[in-house]
Amino acid sequence: MSTAAAQLTGTGTLLRFALRRDRLMIPVWVAVNTLMVLSMPGTLENLYPTPADRAELVADTSANASFRALIGPVFDDSVGALTAWRVGVYAGALAAVVSLLVVVRHTRDEEESGRQELVASGMVGRRASLTAALLAAAVANAVLAALVVVGLAGRGLAGAVAFGLGLAGVGMVFATLAAIVAQFTESARLARGLTAGLLGVVFVLRAAGDSAADDGSSPLTWVSPLGWLSELRSYADERWWVLLLFAAATAVQALVAYALAGRRDLGMSFLPARPGPAEGRLGTAAALAWRLQRGGVFGWSVGFFLAGVVYGGLTDGVADLVGDNERAREIFERMGGQSGITDAFLASMVGMLGLVASLFVVSAVLRLHAEETSMRAEPVLANAVGRLRWAAGHLVIAFAGSALIMLTAWLGLALGHGEDLGALLAACLVQLPAVWLVGGLTVLLYGALPRAAKAAWAVAGAVLLIGWVGPALDAPQAVLDLSPFAHLPKLPGGEMTWPPVLLLLTTATALTTAGLTTLHHRDITT
Repeated sequence: MSTAAAQLTGTGTLLRFALRRDRLMIPVWVAVNTLMVLSMPGTLENLYPTPADRAELVADTSANASFRALIGPVFDDSVGALTAWRVGVYAGALAAVVSLLVVVRHTRDEEESGRQELVASGMVGRRASLTAALLAAAVANAVLAALVVVGLAGRGLAGAVAFGLGLAGVGMVFATLAAIVAQFTESARLARGLTAGLLGVVFVLRAAGDSAADDGSSPLTWVSPLGWLSELRSYADERWWVLLLFAAATAVQALVAYALAGRRDLGMSFLPARPGPAEGRLGTAAALAWRLQRGGVFGWSVGFFLAGVVYGGLTDGVADLVGDNERAREIFERMGGQSGITDAFLASMVGMLGLVASLFVVSAVLRLHAEETSMRAEPVLANAVGRLRWAAGHLVIAFAGSALIMLTAWLGLALGHGEDLGALLAACLVQLPAVWLVGGLTVLLYGALPRAAKAAWAVAGAVLLIGWVGPALDAPQAVLDLSPFAHLPKLPGGEMTWPPVLLLLTTATALTTAGLTTLHHRDITT
């Protein structure tokens, strides 16, 4: 057997194991992404049924730099082209997030937990784990691309193939980027954070480039993989050569990751963690929890602030963009209440931020699960620290942190919009009972069914899908009511109704209490 082949020994077995471990996460998020894409053509046809309506939308959007920064440029008025424009940036970003999570989970996470050392002691090649992780990400992106192509083929096969391959290309660029970042850190948490931060950078670069030029000619657009997805111009005289950019970036980054992986010791990195001070500075379990999660809180706060600034800046132009389109007005009013279009738009955007905040609270609560399964909880609990006190430190960050990021969103909205500050503050804060209910359910899953704790991501994904796609598809109210966010008052503009808010708060408290009770009575790491 050649040396190169020997280094890949066991790749197939590790790939099957990785896909088995991700048998819930990958299908759920691929389904969310696919449904988001495939729901858009029908929505657009309802909103803009005639070519004249679609041509007017293209003209209005092309003239609005803020909307180009948020969504991207549009190059044709066909339904397929408008679909690629409307969901392309966000579907690409979601594919990137799932890909980086998969790769980090099966590389740096495995080394940090010590499992990779056990695996490497068997008949496993040096680069088998990295290869299996990249192949797992490739499988996820291939399935996403295939579903998108099949779903959009009726709008034009060439455009569907271009768009599907573009989404997969964005995912693989960030999969290989995560593989590189994982070589430079000793912490999976830091690897995920750095790669997600780079995703934020390329999103900002694309937004800056698209706002500067309506034809995609800005250099800033071309340095961003998300910009490449727009420049592929699906359903608008496809630029097939842009796919070579995705292929080249993926290949080069994969080669760099393989080279780095062969030059370091297992469990180590090129940028090892600095030793701490001789005397510890963390006197409580809560202080340790804050030390572990402060980076995530800061990153989410910055993201929500920027999103608030963007949404606030779009508010003044939304009435002109919607115009006399009654169907578009109905969707905004269904998402944001039966008030005027400006209040309905603000309410719908704040509601979207609340849905995304539920992802933060799930992530923060599941940090408890990560600490337990990696055996880092045991040394803490071996001291004079009870498990409820240990858990409380992380839960305070999860619940108070979600309040903080909604407050930063309000600051962004206040800066971008500059009006109705009190009403906007109430709109942001009223999202918290639903966010906390998702957090409470996550606590219950972790406390009672630790092996199924990751199912909280499926819950958050379902809530996000119902809130995002449901109103556009005119889903039955019974389906919309499955989400706790459907029961919140539609602020600003709507009437503040306390009974559903109090019910959600009571339910969140009960779920959290039940989760802590079961955690108190079960064994750790079982």
